[in-house]
Amino acid sequence: QVQLVESGGGSVQAGGSLRLSCVASGTTTSIDHMGWFRQVPGKEREGVALIYTGGGDSYYADSVKGRFTISEGKAKKTVYLQMNNLKTEDTAMYYCAAGDLPVDLAVVITAGGSGMDYWGEGTLVTISS
Repeated sequence: QVQLVESGGGSVQAGGSLRLSCVASGTTTSIDHMGWFRQVPGKEREGVALIYTGGGDSYYADSVKGRFTISEGKAKKTVYLQMNNLKTEDTAMYYCAAGDLPVDLAVVITAGGSGMDYWGEGTLVTISS
């Protein structure tokens, strides 16, 4: 089993920045890709960014391209989400997720994370105007 723990959420004003972190533990050797999804109460979960672990490609939702950057940490199975120029519409609970089997990252982003194998409990990001 894999456990994911997110950190780094908080409250900032529009235009500000936050950096989210996600650390995987357990049987992490099976992980093929990791990333971030977000959800606002009453709305469907939305894909944000995904990356193949081990130095592979990444993919972003159109809504965050040019503002958010996903990266891997030096520690294995750690991913970060650097969020710049934050907007009020970025307010959401952000979830880290990981998957074992190779996938098309664009498809998973569009599907809002359907098929991801492991999920963290989330970290709240609140952007004020």
